[in-house]
Amino acid sequence: MDEFLKNKVIIIAENDDTLATEISFHIKKQGFTNIKFAKDGSKIYEILRLYYNEPEKMGLIIVNKNLPQCQVSEMCKTLSEGESDHTIPFIITGVEKVSYHHTTDISFLNRQVTLPINYSELSLIIDFLLMMKHERFLRFQQQEVLINELAERKVVDAKLKYLVAHDELTSLLNRQNFESQLRLILNRNNLLTPHAALLFIDIDHFSLINELEGFETGDKLLIDIVSLIRQILSRDDLFARIGSDEFCIFLENASEINIIQFANKIRKKIYDFRFSTRDVSYSITISVGIANFNSKNIISHPSEIISQARQACHMAKQNGRNLVWEYNENDSSVQQRNRDIYLAPLIRNALLGKKFFLAYQPVVNLNTGEISHYEALIRMKGEGVEIVYPNDFIPVAERMGLIHSIDLWVISEAIDFLAKLPAEKNHISIAINLSGVAFQDNLLLPAIKEKLELTWVDAKRITFEITETAAVESFEQTRKMIMKIRALGCKFALDDFGAGFCSFNYLKTFPVDYVKIDGQFIRNLPHDETDKVLVKSMADIASKLGKKTIAEFVETAETIVILKELGIDFGQGYFFGKPDTSLHASNTISIAELIHTNQKKNKISIF
Repeated sequence: MDEFLKNKVIIIAENDDTLATEISFHIKKQGFTNIKFAKDGSKIYEILRLYYNEPEKMGLIIVNKNLPQCQVSEMCKTLSEGESDHTIPFIITGVEKVSYHHTTDISFLNRQVTLPINYSELSLIIDFLLMMKHERFLRFQQQEVLINELAERKVVDAKLKYLVAHDELTSLLNRQNFESQLRLILNRNNLLTPHAALLFIDIDHFSLINELEGFETGDKLLIDIVSLIRQILSRDDLFARIGSDEFCIFLENASEINIIQFANKIRKKIYDFRFSTRDVSYSITISVGIANFNSKNIISHPSEIISQARQACHMAKQNGRNLVWEYNENDSSVQQRNRDIYLAPLIRNALLGKKFFLAYQPVVNLNTGEISHYEALIRMKGEGVEIVYPNDFIPVAERMGLIHSIDLWVISEAIDFLAKLPAEKNHISIAINLSGVAFQDNLLLPAIKEKLELTWVDAKRITFEITETAAVESFEQTRKMIMKIRALGCKFALDDFGAGFCSFNYLKTFPVDYVKIDGQFIRNLPHDETDKVLVKSMADIASKLGKKTIAEFVETAETIVILKELGIDFGQGYFFGKPDTSLHASNTISIAELIHTNQKKNKISIF
């Protein structure tokens, strides 16, 4: 960061002296020296008055949300929002959950941090906000110079103002102007007009036109599409281009039925249109999402209704494109988005703040009753005492690009766990689950190799598990990567076998040591003859191919008897032990005693 930014005044508004001193210490380590302290809201304004004529010297304010004599939200609104080149960024501490509801560039000047403060994160936020403030200052300076230069050129000035509010290519309202006008309408409509809707239009496969014909042809298509839609609209309808091939239309004073009919009219008009360029003619389709205004759908900001219409459009695309779709909060994409919004920050914080942990569940040899090895199962600490399980956060991590970091963390943590065990437990082995995309990461193999070399853990003590469906999805690449990792001495298990109805031909050529039979075939095994037949066939084929079988979800002694009769080698489930952060091998009661107790209770002979 430039040195002149290090000289900016930073106000620490905190009535907790210890915390204020701690924050000051970390800020000074960043190189900031001009630090002021305030124990209440009046003191903040007292400091600000000193710089009334020199606002450029002010940096930012770090304020506790519960600061005495201070309405923090009002202060933020007054000092950090508005069209000014001397707005002051805020970092609000002490919040329970970080959330942002604004989408305009103004929101970049406010940030929230939870307690305890992550000072690495705080350092990045301070640098970011000061740079944003400086860039905003430079932007306002440039705008001022531009306005002064064009003051005497009225025609150019008028054109510039037009372009600020409109899209240059299509002459439609741009996103910023559309949101401004929509905000005014929202303030009025929430009280007056219940019948209104927002249409979100996206051109299907528009990127293909750009790739095949070039951007100039793509621009021509956009102009033609806009021209067709304009033929249907009335003068009062708001029509805007808010993205590359994304458009919004606001309709007022129309019933839900009329709105759907209107949207389909647009869709059909585009569908009947043929776009020609050179000797090629393209059939163009659009997907339309509708978000209705009604008494149950109170909208406080334009971004909310636009987001709802966008999600409805996404559902139209998911269901085949060339469709009109109404927003429904129960749609899968809406629920997925809400899950992503909630879990993505928790996952990032878990990676940064060591909130992931591993639980270990024993895998038992069904012939001897001894523990063969343990499976390491990842868990995440949520808010408070909540534990988040992988079925909830792994899909989100995959969508958000965080899954590879989780895979590498699990590998590192599990191997470190083995390395720290005392010498008398050197026989213990661990099975590590890998995500479906783990083998697409070029860092995986060197990371495993480096970790083994650093810890001196015997690679034979490690088994990697990959699901059947993930293995088949990119079969050849996965097979090659498994062979390279097995060359290090590690073993492999094919997890959830049977869940994807995989061809046994894959199993024939797949280099794994264990086949884990999916729990859906095991849960009801004592009462389902079909499951017995399927499990028996899996066991026989695996045995012929020289692979050991592991049954998941073993919960009763009766199931164990049947599994042994069917030729299954190992069992895993609550009968033997729930996942725990400590190894069962250290418990006072042995697995054999546990089984003996259960077989007495159920009067079933297991061994």
